[in-house]
Amino acid sequence: MEKSVRISELLLTEFDEEMKKTRTTLERVPADRPDFSPHPRSMLLGKLAPHVAELPAFGLIILTTPELDFAKGSFKPVPMESGAQLASVLDDGAAKTRAALVSVPDDAWNDNWKLTMQGKALFEGSRFLAYRQLFLNHIVHHRAQLGVYLRMNEKKVPAIYGPSADDTLGF
Repeated sequence: MEKSVRISELLLTEFDEEMKKTRTTLERVPADRPDFSPHPRSMLLGKLAPHVAELPAFGLIILTTPELDFAKGSFKPVPMESGAQLASVLDDGAAKTRAALVSVPDDAWNDNWKLTMQGKALFEGSRFLAYRQLFLNHIVHHRAQLGVYLRMNEKKVPAIYGPSADDTLGF
């Protein structure tokens, strides 16, 4: 008889890989360019990079609470001091989120999770969908933006899902 694998166990390898790739990207952020933006409507680097570093904390909220109301929080973004500092923020949040991920029972992935702002629903769906869309896909999206920022600042873009022009992974 085949042993059933918990959903959390299936998600751990992906989580670990995405955090590793995100860490490498953050380490290369030019912290001396906080006001850099590739377009007037694009987020400033000094806001985007800390946002990426702090996203695992949002993943933790999704895994451990039934909802979040942005209006009730007192979130204060971390400043961008260096790539190493951003990587450290990511590492701290990722460790806590990973520990929570390991402990999520299979039936909890179907629980409803809700994100609101001043009573208006921004998201409502399963915890699994919130984890994937609001956390994991979100961090991947912004990490890709950081790759563009790195390229435009003559920094090496890390290999993410295969070689990059700067990191060939031995190919």
